Amino acid sequence: MRQARDIIREECEVFHLSEKQCREIMSRLHNDLVKGLGKDSHANSIVKCWITYIQDLPNGKERGKFLALDLGGTNFRVLIINLGENHFDMQSKIYAIPNHIMTGTGIALFDHIAECLANFMKEHFVYEERLALGFTFSFPLKQLGLTKGILQRWTKGFSCSGVVGEDVVQGLKDAIARRGDVQIDICAILNDTTGTLMSCAWKNHNCKIGLIVGTGSNACYVEKTENCELFDGEPGKPELLINTEWGAFGDDGTLDFVRTEFDRDVDVNSINPGKQIQEKMISGMYMGELVRLALVKYTRMGLLFGGRGSDLLYERGNFYTKYVSEIESDKPGDYTSCMEVLEELGLSHATEADMAGVRHVCECVSRRAAHLVSAGIATLLNKMAEPRVTVGIDGSVYRFHPHFHTLMCEKIAQLVRPGIQFDLMLSEDGSGRGAALVAAVACREREVQA
Repeated sequence: MRQARDIIREECEVFHLSEKQCREIMSRLHNDLVKGLGKDSHANSIVKCWITYIQDLPNGKERGKFLALDLGGTNFRVLIINLGENHFDMQSKIYAIPNHIMTGTGIALFDHIAECLANFMKEHFVYEERLALGFTFSFPLKQLGLTKGILQRWTKGFSCSGVVGEDVVQGLKDAIARRGDVQIDICAILNDTTGTLMSCAWKNHNCKIGLIVGTGSNACYVEKTENCELFDGEPGKPELLINTEWGAFGDDGTLDFVRTEFDRDVDVNSINPGKQIQEKMISGMYMGELVRLALVKYTRMGLLFGGRGSDLLYERGNFYTKYVSEIESDKPGDYTSCMEVLEELGLSHATEADMAGVRHVCECVSRRAAHLVSAGIATLLNKMAEPRVTVGIDGSVYRFHPHFHTLMCEKIAQLVRPGIQFDLMLSEDGSGRGAALVAAVACREREVQA
């Protein structure tokens, strides 16, 4: 009789992406990027390739005091950054966004943010000063200028009314004006991938791609201005930063050939069915749930836990993505973290064979995520065709998963064209510092033009 272990391994093959499949994904993504950049094809494109209006990267000569606001999930950060010669001093504070505000009105959201900004300025003794602010806003954004961005749709559990289709910079400006007690000049709005790229580029001038693999997944990259048919800004600068919004890749069915029953289950039961299909195969918001669904199936098949699951295992959302990182951090043959996780889930009757099975499922799901991201990065590297590019990366999955970096390095090297060299750089506090740097570069450019 075949052992449960072998059947689990066979079942998990659905998560395996062959090199041929990866190359097919790359070809489809490349076509979608070209569509997103094209004037006539953009309206019907899935991967939107929004123009960021950022054409200048940091050169290390930026100086001064800047504020940054980083809004991208259930909390947001306010930062003050003092840029000196090749060094910076940064202080920040995290503020929560209560659930009733996440699902309330846009006015309430921006009033809450403005209040926290004012409190922060008081605490850091800059309440009387007029400061430039860079605003990282990590939701799908159509930019119409460096300080004008229209929210396309909410993601990540937000549903504030009266904001979709509106300029979020104006929303924040209005809230600051309603208070009337602080002077803040919003110099730029950007998303977290752009912030990550800018932050890494300050240290490493080869950084031309920004990547987030966290709650969501997205990438931005430096494109030749001539390829950006929708750009209506100042001509003359050769490069332009593009925010791909590649989380939506697959929304038209292009990834169906590699999706599993578990992916379909996650999607159908999500807050936004049919949207952000690639993101749902990669990001931290869904990775744990994919593992849980597979574990439930294998338990019901009698392959795990003697066929006896637990109420906690059978309930949606209870297998956190951090569990995947913890379980895979154990040394081979050691199941300390795995045992702790299973005990938390009411599965203390798990045997060592069960734990090996659970770890295998985690490895298959996270490896697939790393390979999907790698196919995306290799597509961008091949499209840019530069001899050497640094990829600046941030996000909890990349930061905390023990093997994600190595899996990506190996896979990108396999998929990228010969002669293209790349390295992956962990962004230190990217989206916050990056926002301040975008504001600093905008101020620097204003002075140059003045």
